[in-house]
This record gives sequence, structure tokens and C-alpha cells, in this order.
Amino acid sequence: MAEIIQRDGTWAFDGTTVRITPGLHRSVPLFRQTYGEVAVPLEAVAGVVFEPERKRGRLRMRLREGADPLLQATGGRLPDPADPYRLVVDVDRAGVAEYVAEEIRRALMLDQIPKEPTKAYLLPGPPVPVSVRSSDGTISFDGSQVRIDWADTSDRVKRATGPRIISVTDLVQVEWLPNSGYEDGFLRFVTRETAFSKLPPEKDPYALDLWGSARRDLLTALVATAITARLPHPSTRGGELVDRRRQAALAPPADHHDVLLRRLRELGELHRDGVLTDEEFAMTKAAVLRGF
Repeated sequence: MAEIIQRDGTWAFDGTTVRITPGLHRSVPLFRQTYGEVAVPLEAVAGVVFEPERKRGRLRMRLREGADPLLQATGGRLPDPADPYRLVVDVDRAGVAEYVAEEIRRALMLDQIPKEPTKAYLLPGPPVPVSVRSSDGTISFDGSQVRIDWADTSDRVKRATGPRIISVTDLVQVEWLPNSGYEDGFLRFVTRETAFSKLPPEKDPYALDLWGSARRDLLTALVATAITARLPHPSTRGGELVDRRRQAALAPPADHHDVLLRRLRELGELHRDGVLTDEEFAMTKAAVLRGF
């Protein structure tokens, strides 16, 4: 057993699995504490390094492409401190950190673990049900359906449509961009019908606009990951990763036209009912037309 225990967390390697447990100190980001322990099978690891610095060093693990739904959902956009595959190491424990890294590298070599992308997820992602309250509303996922309950501060167009329920079988892709604290983020659910939509996140009833607490909004990545783990794996056609949104864009022209008419009809009904002002209707209609 090779193990290192730090305030930032613990890495323990038993020869087949690296168990990464977040620390309980207040300096550990809320996302990592909420995501909890991650058990990484050796076959999911592409490499590990220890990066020494004058005061502190860092253990970093690199996973094989396609092995982890968290990395697939977040696309490398997790802030560095929230990355579960990174461990801050005190300078007096540098020798232990290097030993742990060397033990993992030795096991990778002995087991001849390939570095190529995987054809299936090797990590399960967070358990369900999972629910997160964000600045734009509460997002919940039970393993088969996504539900969005809008907040009082959500755009009136969203609130007028009521809670949004999306079956995972209707989803083509999940898009996630974190709220950086300087720029808004979003969590968007792309279906075959909405693949052409260019509505901004604040007005898109299939998206959460992340504009509040960056620390809290980061938890929406939990939902994005749980859903991604239950979508078809992105590897197809000889192991190449395919953009599912591009696949959705190949919908027949007749479907394209029907979706456009349906969206315009829904907007017209909201306008006639007084939910949308003339200005809001004109702006949203123009955005829908641009998207199509």
C-alpha cells in the first residue's frame, strides 16, 4: 500500500485502485468535498506526476480520454483547486508523494496499461438521485429524468413555461461552462429539437444561467456528470470521439421545419397571453430564427 495523507486529501494505492479522498479542511473546495471519494481503477490512468515547488508540490493524475464522465462533462473547465485528480503536498512530504507516483507508474508499466482512449466509462460518476440549487433554479436528476424548477430570479420566460422535465432518452448532449465569478456560466441540455437553438442561457428554458455564487454553481457539474455517465459513450467509429451536437444537426429538413414552427407557436402563445412583452417577444423570436 502506497499512501499519502495531506490536509488537501488522501491518495492510497493498493496495486489496482487509487482511492482519492478529499480533505475536510475549509481550504478544500466545496465541489471536491461534495463529490466525495473517487476510486480510480488502474486501467483508467494514463499517467501521474509529482510537481515539486519551493513551498508546496502537487501530485497530478492524468486519466485516459473517455474513462471518466466527470472529465467528459466538464471538458477540462474545472478550476484547478476543484480538480479531484490534483493533491497539494507539503514540502516535507515530497518524498512520500514521489514514492506514491512511482508506485503507480510502475504498476502501469507492469500491467501494460494502454494510453489510448477508452471505449467505455471506467468510473461511475456521482450516485443518483442528485439535486443542486443554483442561481437560476434547482436542477435534479433521478437517473432517468432531469427536472428544473426555476428560481424567483429566473427570467420571466422561463418561469412562464413552468418546471422543465427532460427524459434522458431525449438528450443528445449536456453542455457545461462554470461560473468563473467574472463571467456567467451555464448548464445546457441539448435535445434533438433544441440542437439548433441559439437562445442565450438566461432565456433558454433548456439551460441554467449560472451567475450567482461561483462556489455553489460549480456543484451543477455533479448533475452534468451524472447525466453524462448515462448517455452513450462518446467513442464511435474506430474509437474516435464524436460531437453529438454535430450528429443532431444532421436531422432531416422536415424535422427542422417542424421544430421551428413549434417554437414560434409557443412564443406566440406566450405573447398573446401577456407573458411576453412586445419587446421580449421580438427579441426571443429573432434569436430563435437566427438559431434555425
